[in-house]
Amino acid sequence: MRQYVPADQDDDTAHVGRHLVTPGQRATETESELPDRRLSELAEGALRCTTECCGAVATATDGTDGRPTAVTHPDLAALVSVQDRFGIGPIPAAEEGGDPVDASDLLNDRRWPDYRAIALDSGVRSSITIPFRCGDLTVTLSLYSFRAGSLEAAPHGPIRALGDLAASCLVRDRSYQAALTEVDQLGSALRSRPVVDQACGIVMHVLGCSPDDAFTVLRRISQRTNRKLADVASAVVERRGRGLEREFSAVSD
Repeated sequence: MRQYVPADQDDDTAHVGRHLVTPGQRATETESELPDRRLSELAEGALRCTTECCGAVATATDGTDGRPTAVTHPDLAALVSVQDRFGIGPIPAAEEGGDPVDASDLLNDRRWPDYRAIALDSGVRSSITIPFRCGDLTVTLSLYSFRAGSLEAAPHGPIRALGDLAASCLVRDRSYQAALTEVDQLGSALRSRPVVDQACGIVMHVLGCSPDDAFTVLRRISQRTNRKLADVASAVVERRGRGLEREFSAVSD
């Protein structure tokens, strides 16, 4: 594994080595990329404020299949992959137990053979994985060191604050996205309401039915043809109901 760049170096190479994305990429981020950015900021912040840390990995899961991940060095991705592949290792253990999982000396730790082999081959001697829970979301922060027993104090102080902040921000971002989606759906419904009302009027005229029954006819056509209600209404308005009498009658019973 390439030597990790210490967090206190300022040259351009060191800066790129520590970051998941470049500033140029950040400028083009969309709202859907917020989880990756939040996790990247967490991993980078942890690397900077932990003296013995040579690299960090941040993940998030809400129990679904997806698990966004940020690494401060490309070689750390293999340590995440082996845990995903076999379902065992510090990250799954921390997610399940809810407590920090400390591997203070991987040279003598036999719990996860595959993870241990890749870590030692990469020069990592110790690691600690700290979980942060907020609602149904679990964020993990894994720190790595070239020295044994050098990360015991990591779960305290600024690391705890960084992790709690990242977890709460991710939950807030998710709520914000859900709100945006709902607003967009409501806006779409409001925009389609006039044409739906017009279509209901046409159905009422053709069938001599009530407004509620006319809406039911449009809804049933939408379900049977697997089309959006607004699209069905637009087609009815465009044809002024001509040639649709039989279709209206068929779903009105």
